[in-house]
Amino acid sequence: MHTLLLPLVAMLAYALAAGTVLGRLFHPAGPLLRLTFSAACVGLVLHAIALSGVLFTPAGQNFSLLNVSSLVSWLITVAVTVTALRSPLILLLPVVYGCAALVQLSVLMIPQGTQILQIEHNPLLLLHILVAFIAYVILILATLYSVQVSYISYKLKHKALSMHSQLPPLMQAEVLQFRLLLVGTLLLGITLLSGALFTSDWLGKHNLHKNVLSLIAFVLFALLSWGHARLGWRGKTAISLTLLGSLLLTLAYFGSRFVREVLLSGAL
Repeated sequence: MHTLLLPLVAMLAYALAAGTVLGRLFHPAGPLLRLTFSAACVGLVLHAIALSGVLFTPAGQNFSLLNVSSLVSWLITVAVTVTALRSPLILLLPVVYGCAALVQLSVLMIPQGTQILQIEHNPLLLLHILVAFIAYVILILATLYSVQVSYISYKLKHKALSMHSQLPPLMQAEVLQFRLLLVGTLLLGITLLSGALFTSDWLGKHNLHKNVLSLIAFVLFALLSWGHARLGWRGKTAISLTLLGSLLLTLAYFGSRFVREVLLSGAL
């Protein structure tokens, strides 16, 4: 029973957190952040309990598409919530909490797949997976920041940003965006290198598209980091390359799993 109840309540808590921000997004006093973070914390705790129950099984760790998506969603939501306690992220909160609610809805509606690993017997594989997850989460955060920077810049150019706005200063948001981008790019590079060194079938047919897309994404992120440091790239160039890189990385991480676990399983 708890396998359905916990995701349901977590979904409602995330939806409440998103709604409390959206309902007062342009209010002079801003959203009721105490209520927002209280609801978000309830969602995070219940989400973690429910996820641990399906991720860790007696046979091993179930890294199915749904479980991996739920884990990534939880990590991103935790990171944004913690960051928002110290830095204004009003524009990102409803997006992140809304997506977390949708993931929980998927958990309730989509049959659970199975992809069992036994990572406790392979420390290098465990380290590789952890670094890959952290790299992806950080780069998605950088992408979210780039969207926020673009929005703030647009508002400033059209003189539509109030003095009492809950949004962070443009330079502060942009500095954090490129710091996250640099850290995420370095971790992604480590992930690719460790995969090439410690995975025997790194260029195997079932891994080829994932590694090629990840490598292209890494090149784009590295190029953007270099261009920003050396040539001052920012604005549309930065957001375009960041969004493209994140899209390729998402396809690399989840594309084959989606085809195998959703499309092909449904056709069989």
